[in-house]
Amino acid sequence: MTTNPALARALAERDYNDPTPVQIAVLAPEASGRDLLVSAQTGSGKTVAYGLAMADTLLGTDERFGPATAPQALVVAPTRELALQVQREFEWLYAATGARIVSCVGGMDPRQEQRALGRGAHMVVGTPGRLRDHLERGRLDISGLRVVVLDEADEMLDLGFREDLQFILDATPPDRRSLLFSATLPRGITALAKRYQHEALRIEVASAEGGHADIEYRAIRVVPKEIEHAVVNLLRFYDAPCAIVFCNTRETVRHLHATLQERQFSTVALSGELSQNERNAALQALRDGRARVCVATDVAARGIDLPSLGLVIHADLPNDAESLQHRSGRTGRAGRKGVSVLLVPPFRRRRTEDLLRGLGVTPAWSGPPTADEIRRLDHERMLRDPLLTDEPSEEDAAVARALLAEQSAEHLVAALVRLYRAGLPAPEEVADPGEPRGARDRAAQRGLDGPPGAAGGAWFSLNIGRRNKADPRWLLPLICRRGNVTREDIGAIRIFDNETAFEVATAALDRFSTAALKPDGSEVVIERLPGGPPASRPERSGRTKAPRWTPQQDKPARGKSFRDKPAQDKSAQDRSGSETRREPKPPGRGAGPRPHPSEGRPAGRKPRRP
Repeated sequence: MTTNPALARALAERDYNDPTPVQIAVLAPEASGRDLLVSAQTGSGKTVAYGLAMADTLLGTDERFGPATAPQALVVAPTRELALQVQREFEWLYAATGARIVSCVGGMDPRQEQRALGRGAHMVVGTPGRLRDHLERGRLDISGLRVVVLDEADEMLDLGFREDLQFILDATPPDRRSLLFSATLPRGITALAKRYQHEALRIEVASAEGGHADIEYRAIRVVPKEIEHAVVNLLRFYDAPCAIVFCNTRETVRHLHATLQERQFSTVALSGELSQNERNAALQALRDGRARVCVATDVAARGIDLPSLGLVIHADLPNDAESLQHRSGRTGRAGRKGVSVLLVPPFRRRRTEDLLRGLGVTPAWSGPPTADEIRRLDHERMLRDPLLTDEPSEEDAAVARALLAEQSAEHLVAALVRLYRAGLPAPEEVADPGEPRGARDRAAQRGLDGPPGAAGGAWFSLNIGRRNKADPRWLLPLICRRGNVTREDIGAIRIFDNETAFEVATAALDRFSTAALKPDGSEVVIERLPGGPPASRPERSGRTKAPRWTPQQDKPARGKSFRDKPAQDKSAQDRSGSETRREPKPPGRGAGPRPHPSEGRPAGRKPRRP
């Protein structure tokens, strides 16, 4: 692979020792000086590839450019983020050549861009709409253009930039060199290449293996109401230096961004409603480490390169396989490893399998990380924390000796543990809807006995009942959070009209009482039931009868397991709640002779005419 000496030094300074397949292909001898039609996946090093391929045409054997006048190279990208990313890549790659690079993108001040163009440029990077605007107004002179690059050409066609691209390409000199890069090569791209390229060399390095070899795909089964909790646990489980959480709407981005901020995550939002300055500030916060999580719509699916990005979470499933590919391609770039996690409610499983099959990807299916798994990881990470492993300074050692003179070593270590945990967002209790829940969860669904450990515990009440659409799937995590206990500490759960009764294991009783009974201003009130467990009725005809529970003694209430359907015949019970006998239903159609139309009709009413 041959490279201009100035660019070779820039690559060495950045530790680019092993070129990617697409970089090797565009610098091969047969590609020198030719038009190129390149199919390469996102994250394969395309920007550096065409930056190196341009150098032979622009510089030849020279190491520096001459004075900046009319631009010699034009790079067209579909989004502002990608155009600015290309500019940043070119600035370090061509730093030693004296290249002047100007960006022209929507959302920025066009007058400032006009002044920059007036001072001269060697290269211009921009979006189709803004470049066309400058051309029509006479602000951009491309008569001396020697190379034009279309990056993510398929995306530009999808976004409706076909006319703008044709206008720009028609204005370029006929003898210029053109490099067309695209993740896919649909019919529109090949037609564009035939019209504007001359004997282009077609290069394909976009195999499914190459595009996903460094990305681990995970499919996480989630309860629809627990998606935000699953996001919290995934961020805590992987503890990536930088992560992106993708949502489908701006409203979802705003809500999830606020939720994660409230849970102590350093988070920024990125969506189309933000100004360009706000989007630049958000990306810069991710790059310099002031933020570790970005909640974004698909506006961030292309053109964003964050070197430390190790985790992509699809809180909302993408609309198609291509969107999934570009979202996931934000991680696992240029040889770095990454994880792409899809949150899949039960009714979305088939669609998820179709999306992944379209990419040729086989994911690992599982439930969301549990709170206990995250706590174990926290313990392991704390033991590896540099605060514990690094040798203390003399000043720190002196303070440690002074503290040991006042407190015991165990007391000081416990304080250190509390400080470490205080800076971590608390994990959530989440369910796995796709796997058997085990004896304890099946018992909770029936509203009968809980796990063996909870037997013999105390009973508590919660002021949420069937009329509030109570369901153990979200009641159980709520109880665990309020009481600072785990699922294994909760026994039977019985839901009534206005309240819910549940059992807490004896081993966790003190901890639960201290946390849950303390007033916190919440509308959810937990109280202890002094009378023990509520009574239940025997089963009849294969159905669990609703248990009867009277917490106020003077206001009887009827409760039931959450699987039971509401009674259809209110006359089946009298006002005291006692059971009355149901009369058998009359036979339906086909179950015997039909009665005469006059039978069963109220007296005095005339028969309806046929």
